[in-house]
Amino acid sequence: MIGNTISLYKQAYAGLSRNSWCLAVVLFINRSGTMVLPFMLPYMIDGLHFDAGVAGLIMAIFGVGAVLGAYIGGQLADKFGFYPIQFITLILNGFIFIGMGYMRTPVSLGITVFLLSLAGEAFRPANSAAIAHYSSPENRTRSYAIHRLAVNLGWGIGPAIGGILADINYHLLFWVDGITCIAAAIVMRYLLPVVKSGKLHSEKNKSVTNAKIQSAYKDKFYLFFIFLSISYAFCFFQMNSTVPVFYIKELGMTKTQSGIVMSLNGIIIALFELILVYKLEGKKNHITYMGIGILLTGISFLFFNIFPYSILLAIAAVIVITTGEMISMPFMNSYWISLSNEQNRGQYAALYTMSYSFAQIFSPLVGTQLMKNFGFTFLWFVIAATCLVTFFGTRLLLQIDRR
Repeated sequence: MIGNTISLYKQAYAGLSRNSWCLAVVLFINRSGTMVLPFMLPYMIDGLHFDAGVAGLIMAIFGVGAVLGAYIGGQLADKFGFYPIQFITLILNGFIFIGMGYMRTPVSLGITVFLLSLAGEAFRPANSAAIAHYSSPENRTRSYAIHRLAVNLGWGIGPAIGGILADINYHLLFWVDGITCIAAAIVMRYLLPVVKSGKLHSEKNKSVTNAKIQSAYKDKFYLFFIFLSISYAFCFFQMNSTVPVFYIKELGMTKTQSGIVMSLNGIIIALFELILVYKLEGKKNHITYMGIGILLTGISFLFFNIFPYSILLAIAAVIVITTGEMISMPFMNSYWISLSNEQNRGQYAALYTMSYSFAQIFSPLVGTQLMKNFGFTFLWFVIAATCLVTFFGTRLLLQIDRR
């Protein structure tokens, strides 16, 4: 039994390039310091004593910057190549994080949050293009999965440590998050050779003869997929905004307990996602897996309205939403990459990143307003219903899937 399990892990991890592993190391270092965002809303409400509506607005400003950052990052990645964009944005993000810890008013914090998300999200399209560049078509889903593994290993560490630091002093979170961003840029420069834009296009683009659709922004089929991604992300991102507040205010958990429970998401993904992807890959359409994951996400939020309040409820909800994430997100990544080519991959990556950025605008803004005016019970029903509608959207997408 143990031998079979070890063999399964070896098969799942086999065939990935050295550069894919090195890029995963960079992401792990960066994400292991992720601790500001999970505690941003409690920090503003409890630490800075902002009104919940003001705090939600600042989180929405984060989303606005993220949308612009994703668009700009995609354009820059196509023009200058993914390597320099990743390096520069990591450095910028690090210094902005450190500076943000000294902001005390809604205006100054809002401006800094905007700049942070602008730089942070500009990194993502370039990083997605890098993953595609370092992988082959036959292992692309697993390549994205290994990078999600790195991200979520870091996520398993960051919020857990962040919860402990938040109980001591919120200000420590900004320094640790900033330093890990800068460290990730330095490690990337050391482990990965520079890939110049000219070399990338001359070697890769000459194999692209007939791009089906040159512009992602005119691809109506892809835009419908993006709409569904926004709807899913709107629900999922409640985990970064209203759910931590729910844990602390309604379940009576400490910030340390909340951080540890949220870190279970990363730990579960690190242990099981790549194996799950290995077993599921090629058996069903990518959109089918997207729909299943979205449905599980909706069920996880219903748990809050069905079961008695306890820390076990928080753990159960994290397990279910994480299962949905593991089933949906790796295949969503492979799906959009299958629609693109080397000439327009930055655009497709940018638009996919922007879908999550749009959700980061509306998720905390709408979530905090519903929480404030109607209570958590109503909020969770709205999120579950949104997931159900989005699930039916994936069934429609599956019927018209051109691939």
